[in-house]
Amino acid sequence: MKKTGVKTLLALAMAAASGILLVALFPRFNLTYFAPLALVPLLLAIDIEPRSGGRFLLGAVAGWIFWGGTCYWIYGVMHQYGHVPASGAAALFAGFFLVKGLHLGLFAWLAGGLLRRAWAIPAVAAVWVAVEGTHSYAGFTWLMLGSAATNMSVLARLAPFTGVVGMSFALLLMNVAVALALRRRPKHHLAWLLLLPLLYLLPPLPEPRTGDRVALLLQPNISEEEIFSNTWTRERTEELLARLALLSHSRVEAGERPDLIIWPENPAPFYFYTDPLFRSTAQNIARAEKTYFLFGTVAFRDAQEREPLNSAVLLGPQGEEIARYDKIDLVPFGEFVPWPLGSLVEKVTREAGDFVPGDKVVVAGAGPGRIGTFICYEAAMGRAVRKFAAGGAEVLVNISNDGWFGRSAAREQHLLIARMRAIENGRWLLRATNTGLTAAIDPAGRVTALLPPDRPGELAARFDYRPATTLYTRWGDWFWWLTIAATAAAKILERLR
Repeated sequence: MKKTGVKTLLALAMAAASGILLVALFPRFNLTYFAPLALVPLLLAIDIEPRSGGRFLLGAVAGWIFWGGTCYWIYGVMHQYGHVPASGAAALFAGFFLVKGLHLGLFAWLAGGLLRRAWAIPAVAAVWVAVEGTHSYAGFTWLMLGSAATNMSVLARLAPFTGVVGMSFALLLMNVAVALALRRRPKHHLAWLLLLPLLYLLPPLPEPRTGDRVALLLQPNISEEEIFSNTWTRERTEELLARLALLSHSRVEAGERPDLIIWPENPAPFYFYTDPLFRSTAQNIARAEKTYFLFGTVAFRDAQEREPLNSAVLLGPQGEEIARYDKIDLVPFGEFVPWPLGSLVEKVTREAGDFVPGDKVVVAGAGPGRIGTFICYEAAMGRAVRKFAAGGAEVLVNISNDGWFGRSAAREQHLLIARMRAIENGRWLLRATNTGLTAAIDPAGRVTALLPPDRPGELAARFDYRPATTLYTRWGDWFWWLTIAATAAAKILERLR
């Protein structure tokens, strides 16, 4: 009995080690060289655990640590901006990572019996991807394992074909191979690693180059505390608009006219459709610069202003409205409160009613090219962002208000996620944020220009319009669906044998 207890504790420690290593892969630790090894302790633990329930628990432990460790900032957002008492915010945060961790429990439950098979390496990798891809359909998604390989240029060649999950698959091949080698499995069980050199046959990512176009990205640096304070007055709004307008003119005065001026996701109480001052200021900026002007605002679905929309508006060089995109994928607790908790939690947003989602992807012409704008958290949705490129967007724009994150690692995590969207779709990606990190990202996911966070400023970002589409842009999550089918086939074959 005592030996069994020690064995159980050792297995739990190994699962916890994997959870810690997964956290270490991402900002702010960025220990990405652990990516081919991070899951080895968990795989070893579930391989020696004979009970399916025990395997599930081991995976859940790793998942709880991973989600709690990477998304620790959720507590601060709920407490500081959602005005939820500390105890309530802690309870909501605990509920969040306890639920999200169950995905890793499911992985361990499914993978455990497959580890003893000759085809364990591709089968377990397929299980990981099949489970990982469910996050975007289960209320919240954030960091995918493959994102840890964003700077690994050979592995990143997969992203334009398979999306980020293909990179997750390759990393799992390595993790499973190391675990099997430590378990001294027959050498032919490791032969699947010969798939990895085939990555060199894929086209390399685009070489670095300076774009021919210029976008002026503004970073106002308006703190959320200031927005919510009682000192926010009409005079303060006018002062802020004047300052932003001045920043929008700065590059013209320097002799460089931008192709686009981009403000971030609604950084202050700006209402284009109901505030004459903001409307006239925005139109005057576009007219004065004779260029396209994109900004975030709050729109409303009805005349009674009862259903607010988180929107991005594009004006033409004459101040005319070209297009408006209404955010489709809303943030739980930030832009809406999930139904069971609606009466218990005060929303983080400024609106009196819940935001409602938009219903269509919008791609708009902006001079010689076409742009697709997605808002804030939508950057985490690879399946959503690709629709803009598939719809004809030749450059991607992400406007965001990352002031909600304070100075936590979430800002660096959000930028990492956006970089993957650029690689997947082979597009330049322009990112304008309220407090940082405002950046230009090239089609290989490289950050080519970056504003320091927590200070106001403007960034003259070079970019290009790119019309060619990647396989992932055209076919979407085909690889994820393939791994679901492979997982089902592997489990059936396991039972038959």
